[in-house]
Amino acid sequence: MGRNLQSGARLRPVDLARGHGLSTQAIRNYEEAGILPAAGRTPHGYRTYTSLHAGALRAFLALVPGHGHQTATSIMRAVNQDAAEEAFRLIDESHAQLLDDRRTLQAVESALRDLEPTPTPELGAGTEPAAVSGPSGTFIGPLAGKLGIRPATLRKWETAGLVRPRRDPRTGYRVYDEADVRDARLAHQLRRGGYLLEQIAPLIAQVRAAGGLEPLEAALRDWQGRLSARGRAMLTGAAELEAYLRERG
Repeated sequence: MGRNLQSGARLRPVDLARGHGLSTQAIRNYEEAGILPAAGRTPHGYRTYTSLHAGALRAFLALVPGHGHQTATSIMRAVNQDAAEEAFRLIDESHAQLLDDRRTLQAVESALRDLEPTPTPELGAGTEPAAVSGPSGTFIGPLAGKLGIRPATLRKWETAGLVRPRRDPRTGYRVYDEADVRDARLAHQLRRGGYLLEQIAPLIAQVRAAGGLEPLEAALRDWQGRLSARGRAMLTGAAELEAYLRERG
């Protein structure tokens, strides 16, 4: 929908919906969710919208590709409740997540390029197996915490063959060596990129066998493209949101 609407022009739900390929029910749902300001009502109870609502809709639809539907909804709800600082905080969190994803991708690429077969170090005589730590391995809790996932996720990945931790012979605890940590980081990155477990498993198997980056190059290029697209979408969303904030006054 164009931006040349007069601020007092009355619009029907269908007028807002038509320009974006939406249904009139979607417009009503957006209003009920707080994405759009409350509509006016005719004497007969029909909803009426204005250019302000059109701007809110443009802002929301522009925010979704970069921030996701849930966060975009929360941003618009905060703006419409005159809680702009909360909206800005949500936007900052999305940018921080994007930066973290970029850093993770770079770390994965670096780890793969420097990949060397990493044997599990032998425990010294008299060392308690339950005390394995540092370069010799890590346990499921610390590794899950480092990746920002639940231990149950690592167990699921183990079932799918993505990680292969050994078991401490005394306690039965899972112990992840450097190669396991590498595989977990790869799995985590690819899951963020939208890959399914059954797609990730053969890639990691190839990396183990080949000992290099080549099997994952296409996947990592694809994820890099997704990050770039997300960053650009955030710019577009910011421009539309700024226009809406100016119109709100």
